[in-house]
Amino acid sequence: KAPWGTAERQMMAARLKRCVVRRRDGPEQHGVAASCLRELRDKACGVLAIDKAREPITLVLAEDGTIVDDEDYFLCLPSNTKFVALAKDEKWSSKILDSGTSWLSESVDEVDSAAEKWKQLARQLKDDLSNIILMSEEDLQVLIDVPRSDLAEELAQSETKIQVLQDTLQKVLDRREEERQSRQLLELYLEALKTEDSILSKVAEPEAAPRKEMDVVDTGTSSTDTSAATALSNQVLAALKEKPAPELCLDSRDLELVLKEDTAALASALGWDKQKAGALQEACGQELSKRLKQVQTLHSLRSTSKGKKALPWGDWPSSKRKK
Repeated sequence: KAPWGTAERQMMAARLKRCVVRRRDGPEQHGVAASCLRELRDKACGVLAIDKAREPITLVLAEDGTIVDDEDYFLCLPSNTKFVALAKDEKWSSKILDSGTSWLSESVDEVDSAAEKWKQLARQLKDDLSNIILMSEEDLQVLIDVPRSDLAEELAQSETKIQVLQDTLQKVLDRREEERQSRQLLELYLEALKTEDSILSKVAEPEAAPRKEMDVVDTGTSSTDTSAATALSNQVLAALKEKPAPELCLDSRDLELVLKEDTAALASALGWDKQKAGALQEACGQELSKRLKQVQTLHSLRSTSKGKKALPWGDWPSSKRKK
C-alpha cells in the first residue's frame, strides 16, 4: 500500500497548479495549490479569511486585473501566477498595493523588482521572440544568467529549446560588442588622421594665426558647465557619457527618448558641445531604425509563413547554422 499511496500523491501533485493569492488591500500573500478554478476560489476564501457573506469572490490577475473565470484559461496560466481575490462589490485598481510584476510598476519593493525582472523580460519573448532585437544589453544579460530550468518553466518550453534561446541571446550580445569594437577602431583611425592633418596645417600656418583661433574656442566651451534638465534617467545619461557606442547598449525605448531630446539640452546635460550631441542622436536614430527594420522583416516573414501569427519555438534558429 505504501508505494501505491506515494504514486497516488505524486499524480495528484502533478495535477495541482501553484498559485499566489492575496486580498485587494492587503500586502500578505499566500501560496496555494489547486487543480481547478473552483478549488482555487475555495482555498483563497479560506486562507484569506473572507467572510461567507462577501462571496462569491472574483479572481483577477495581479499584473493587470484580468478577470479569470474560464477554466481552460486558468489551466494555461504558468505556475506561481499572482491572483487578487476581490470580494463582492470590490473592484480591481492599478493603484492597489503590489499590483504584480507589470513593466512600469513602482509599488513593488526593490528586492521583488529585481527578482521579477527576468520574468517580465521572459513574458516579452513569450509574446514575440523578435523583441530580442529591441532589448538593451543589460536585459539580454539578465535572461542569459537565468537558470535554464527556471526560464523553461516560465516559458513552458523544454530546456533544450531554452538552451538554443540563451545561445541566441548571447550571439546578439556578442554581435553588439563586435560592432562596438569595430566602431572604436574606426574612430581611432579617424582621430589619427585628424591629428596628422592638424600637425601639417600648424607647420604651414604663421605662428600668430592659431593663437586667435584658440581664444575663440576657449570662450565657446565655457558654457558647458551648466546642465539642463532632461527626460532621461541618470542611468541612461551615464551610459551615453561613459560607454563607447552607447546606442548599442540601450533598449529601443531609451533610444527613442534620446532622439526626442532637444540637442542643446542633451549637450548641456552631458557636458558636450552641440555637434557631438547631435552626432550621438544621429547614431541612436540609425540604430533604432536598423532594429525596427529587422523586426518588420521578421514580422513580414512570419505573416507569409503558413499564416502563423507567432514565431514557432520549434522554428527558432538553432545555435549552429545549417548548411
